Amino acid sequence: MNLCGYYPESINEGEGLRASIFISGCRHRCKGCFSPVTWNFNYGEPFTLQRQNEIIGDIARNPLLSGISLLGGDPFFSAAEVSEFLDRLYAQAGAVNTWIYTGYTYEELTADPLAAEYALLRRCHVLVDGRFEEALRDTSLRYCGSSNQRLINIPASLASGKVELWEPTVRF
Repeated sequence: MNLCGYYPESINEGEGLRASIFISGCRHRCKGCFSPVTWNFNYGEPFTLQRQNEIIGDIARNPLLSGISLLGGDPFFSAAEVSEFLDRLYAQAGAVNTWIYTGYTYEELTADPLAAEYALLRRCHVLVDGRFEEALRDTSLRYCGSSNQRLINIPASLASGKVELWEPTVRF
């Protein structure tokens, strides 16, 4: 698994100040994607255990962070490896609010409870789902690029058995 980007502090990929971690590789190939170079699974640097530990250390030492965001590429194409990273992060940094972006829909990710993708979903808190649809591009939306994409409260959705949308805790 490769890392194609890392921002220790960002306000663009979720509510609050977040560390943003970009995982290489995506097969969705959405027309109009803001970063098609990240589709290549070999793009970027190897996400070695040493590099993961450096990032975990950054996150654990930054009391201003509201959480992390996982993007890509699409982290669900490396679901097992990303889950292992999250397990190490949570073990070393404690409870970290985690947002994850994907071209998959919530329904696709929950179709098989035994799949690695479902296991990754369960480790996260907010899902930004759905492919980027260039015809539905809307720059006024917060935290997503096209109006078909949803911001889903994962724990509430798994508990209720239906999609529960995420509600912002900060209002402007």
